[in-house]
Amino acid sequence: MNYKTTIGLEIHVQLATKSKMFCGCAVEPEAEPNKNLCPVCLGMPGSLPVANKQAIEWSVLAALALDCKINELTKFDRKNYFYPDLPKGYQISQYDVPIGLAGKFVVDLPEGEKEIKIRRLHLEEDAGKLVHPEGEDYSLVDLNRAGIPLMEIVTDPMISSPTEARIFLQELRKLMRYLGISEANMELGQLRCDANVSVSAGKELGTKVEIKNMNSFKFVEQALDFEIKRQTALLSKKQKIVQETRGFDEKSGETFSQRIKEEAEDYRYFPEPDLPPVHFADSESRMTRISANDANTASAGQGINLSDIRAQLTEMPREKKKRFMRDWGLTAGDAETLTNDKNLAGYFEEVVHILGKAKAQKAANWVLSIMLAELNKNWVAIADVKVKPSQMANLIKLIESGKLNNRMAKEVFTEMFVSGKDAAAVVEEQGLGQVSDEAEIEKIVAKVIKENPAQVAQYKAGNEKIFGFLVGQVMKETQGRANPEVANRLLKNKLKAQNPNVKSNPNE
Repeated sequence: MNYKTTIGLEIHVQLATKSKMFCGCAVEPEAEPNKNLCPVCLGMPGSLPVANKQAIEWSVLAALALDCKINELTKFDRKNYFYPDLPKGYQISQYDVPIGLAGKFVVDLPEGEKEIKIRRLHLEEDAGKLVHPEGEDYSLVDLNRAGIPLMEIVTDPMISSPTEARIFLQELRKLMRYLGISEANMELGQLRCDANVSVSAGKELGTKVEIKNMNSFKFVEQALDFEIKRQTALLSKKQKIVQETRGFDEKSGETFSQRIKEEAEDYRYFPEPDLPPVHFADSESRMTRISANDANTASAGQGINLSDIRAQLTEMPREKKKRFMRDWGLTAGDAETLTNDKNLAGYFEEVVHILGKAKAQKAANWVLSIMLAELNKNWVAIADVKVKPSQMANLIKLIESGKLNNRMAKEVFTEMFVSGKDAAAVVEEQGLGQVSDEAEIEKIVAKVIKENPAQVAQYKAGNEKIFGFLVGQVMKETQGRANPEVANRLLKNKLKAQNPNVKSNPNE
């Protein structure tokens, strides 16, 4: 029997604000345990939260980038549950009036593009972190993370495979980085994913099972793959699938039951009494009218101007990738790699603007080879690299002019990467320029022929493979600086002049 898989994702993105969501404590989750705490973090009696405006604006920015409808008014709610890493006994979140609704995000899959619908985007505070010392019978709690702004993005249940879920998450991380609102590093907990998956034999959705807190793209794919196989096996045996929350064991590659899935009523949501609603509008005047029409919240409500936030939207990674391919003729693979990092894409664009779009693929080849190799080897971010785009463009010009061959160019760039010097200066200091002067190379060719009579005789007798050895001797004499094309041509001509029966092209 054929079974249908349906997956919906709930993604939590830790926003890169300097302070927490409802207080002034620093966002430093890796600091000394429980260093960044205050009465608001701990929910002490008499403490009052104040919403982080930057976090709200960034959440609106993400919602707009995901083509969401922005509610004119949003509010915060209390989500009540008891857990050791939640000191207040409740989490300030959003329930029935989130920031954004009904959005979409298009991703490129191996079989073509697919539009994934976004059900909602809302803002909340993070919980703390439990630490379980190995071999001990107790747990520790670190509340540095408690209160950090956490943006939740919920998709519709329309993802059909673990691979599709992974690609969606990777593209979403890229979007968050382009927006500059989060590094979205899964290994550091800045991007976390819960997945709801069901398997059914018909058109209707099957029983939904949630897999919690997966922290790598690989684990998301593995967990979903296992869970689909588990549910399929149960259905094949006509056994019931229980709606529950499951965890993922990274060592065994299997999911395991944690608890029966809670429903919304279990959390006893109600409006957060200590925080006013937030108004959104496309102009200051519109915002004023909204507040004036709401006597209950006009005095306490805050306003956010959507026009100001919308103006921050720039070209997103998928559009940039398509432009690189369409306007500059880049291959899909090169365009994908370049646009994975906003700063790398910007660097490349500056190089192309100097060289001209006709040289875009040439620029991509060099940026993706020598530049990425040095960045990865030295653990340096493109934003911190010493080689300016203009210097990279000048290096490519030297290669194009024949003054540097590929090997020399790599040597020159390695020095540029360390010192920040111009290519021409490095070439002059280290004597790395390519020799293209025919008179000079011709003298070396004559010397090689004279000093290698046995190999010359073999070549004249028809051993064409020996030609490569003779070329190598020319390159050795010039310490690799001879222009290979010129050296090949002059050597062939010299050998042919000595023996007219020798073919001008040894491969003919």
